[in-house]
Amino acid sequence: MEIIDKYIPREYLALKINYCRQRLDELPEFSMLEHNINGVSRKIIRVDSHRYFIDSRSGERALNLLQEREEIEAQLKIYEAIWNINFKGKPLPECKPCQIKRYLSIGPKQQVLLNKDYFDSLKNDDNKKYAKYKNNFFNGIYYRSATEKDIAIYYTEMGIPFKYEPSVTILGLDKPINPDFALYIEELDSCKFHEHLGMKEYADYQKNTKIKYSNYIGAGLVPELDIIYTHDKEDVPFDIRYLSAKLNSAVYGSIICRDP
Repeated sequence: MEIIDKYIPREYLALKINYCRQRLDELPEFSMLEHNINGVSRKIIRVDSHRYFIDSRSGERALNLLQEREEIEAQLKIYEAIWNINFKGKPLPECKPCQIKRYLSIGPKQQVLLNKDYFDSLKNDDNKKYAKYKNNFFNGIYYRSATEKDIAIYYTEMGIPFKYEPSVTILGLDKPINPDFALYIEELDSCKFHEHLGMKEYADYQKNTKIKYSNYIGAGLVPELDIIYTHDKEDVPFDIRYLSAKLNSAVYGSIICRDP
């Protein structure tokens, strides 16, 4: 809650509010009833004009939708409260949910749409090539640096699904690469990647960073739109506000730069 309250940017907050309102308009109204037959009470869920026993298959589906509605209503109250405290007027109407169709080239004349299906296909924590440190543990995963752990906490508290170091196939490479994070932006049904660069003063590290940057561009990804870059160095320490601004730019840029 503290991260959302302090560091969620205006445009992304407006998108979340508009997404919640749109989803609530799409979901039906529900109510719970008790039905008594020969002294045996059974719970019924009413969906508009339909009624289902909650232990039936249709009732279970309706109950899942009811739970989704309650969760979204709770989220919306939080987002609207943050908006009313920090900003004026209505949430920005241009920040409305929409499907952003962005593609990744994975082979000659072969592309994949960066949507939920693609995100779900990625395996979490799939890079086994380098050592990890036990003091950088969060939510079941060991991260390679304290900064990456902080980034994972940020995405978790912002409610953004992510995969850590998944294996990603891209055009021109024989083996998959492992971006630090792959994100799923539910409000846009779109994936983004995030590379955090430690900016180490090693020639090999700098060389590999340049190659990685070129590979992403060659596969059709637009820097700071499809893939976010953050940095830290001794004289430029990482600040989570920096990531917040970067994420906001990528999300808002995707909305206003999308094809008509």
